[in-house]
Amino acid sequence: MASRLRKAGIGLTAAGGLAIALVGGWEGLKLASYRDVIGVWTACYGETRGIKPGMRFTKAQCDTMLIDGLEDFEAGMRACLARPDAIPEKPYVAFLSLAYNVGVGTFCRSSVAKKANTGDLRGACDALMLYVNAGGRRIQGLVNRRTAERKLCLEGVR
Repeated sequence: MASRLRKAGIGLTAAGGLAIALVGGWEGLKLASYRDVIGVWTACYGETRGIKPGMRFTKAQCDTMLIDGLEDFEAGMRACLARPDAIPEKPYVAFLSLAYNVGVGTFCRSSVAKKANTGDLRGACDALMLYVNAGGRRIQGLVNRRTAERKLCLEGVR
């Protein structure tokens, strides 16, 4: 299975809708490019790829970028998970939110991925809380986001 976010030609799955709500809600929507907390040019729902100063977007463009971005990050996340389709929906979406936020490389090297690959989903959910720093400092917004991701994640492993 290539993606759990969309049904071929039909639209979003429940996981896709949940991912958009979770990631979009935490990233927030900004229609003009800006520098994030560590100085990276960002726009829309936390998109950094190809973003430059002075860029502007419509909400529709941002919505499309979010969906496309989630699918790209999902593909990268799936590549480093031993059994991605065995992961229940809520932990899967929480892991995708982390991958979208920290990048696929960081996700693939993370304690979250390592624990998920050994079948320790509860440990993987708890490990989300290790990723609350940016630019070498603890960011309260990341603490809040990881707390929400962990809560969602644990709902899926009980």
